[in-house]
Amino acid sequence: MVEEHLADGRRIAQLLASEIDGRTDGSLDTLSVTEANPDVEPTANGAFAYAVAADGERLAGVYVHPDRVHLEFDAGHEAALTAAESATLRVRPKATHPPKTLVFVEDGAAVKRAVAVIESAAQSN
Repeated sequence: MVEEHLADGRRIAQLLASEIDGRTDGSLDTLSVTEANPDVEPTANGAFAYAVAADGERLAGVYVHPDRVHLEFDAGHEAALTAAESATLRVRPKATHPPKTLVFVEDGAAVKRAVAVIESAAQSN
């Protein structure tokens, strides 16, 4: 069995967008990808790729690094923090005003866990 590790930020962002837009079951019905930048080039600090909206309201931004993505939650901070910790994703609060929560997706295999974090944040909002 060949074991692959997908650590390409652009590809991880594409997989995440496909999960959000491609499923219509349950709580994902209210989620959508908005403000997409299809020509985004990964940067060390993370380049804005797209936003995730819940019921038309921006929930988080998705930023592409060369080897990962990070989600920057504008809403549902506490739920995102708790869900990310439960999903064993790297997470940290961002001390800005208003505060934000950063969740890192460092492998393609973590995309489904990241979707669960997005769902939790959307439901708490």
